[in-house]
Amino acid sequence: MVDRLIYAKIHETPNGNILAMCDEELINEVIKEGMVIINIKDYAEFYKGELIGEGELDSRYKQDIFSANIVGRKSVDLAVSSRIIHKEHIKIVDGIPYAHAYRVDK
Repeated sequence: MVDRLIYAKIHETPNGNILAMCDEELINEVIKEGMVIINIKDYAEFYKGELIGEGELDSRYKQDIFSANIVGRKSVDLAVSSRIIHKEHIKIVDGIPYAHAYRVDK
């Protein structure tokens, strides 16, 4: 049995899909450090999709990704291992890793 640990949600847009992922335990948090604020609490519905395990990022979350918004250690690790983001995209706020990535087509 796989522990359910990560919220994953696809937002469809005309430019491609936006992937939102957040560690379950962070869904009601506001993460702050200096001038950087990640307000997951007020935007929980952006992240709250399917609750998946650490190894469950299947192909439907990888199709036509235009951008990704990933918050939390488990979510970031899964996105890196799934080749959705690169390690260079990762930033840290108050000890919590997060990443924003965008695909730019030429």
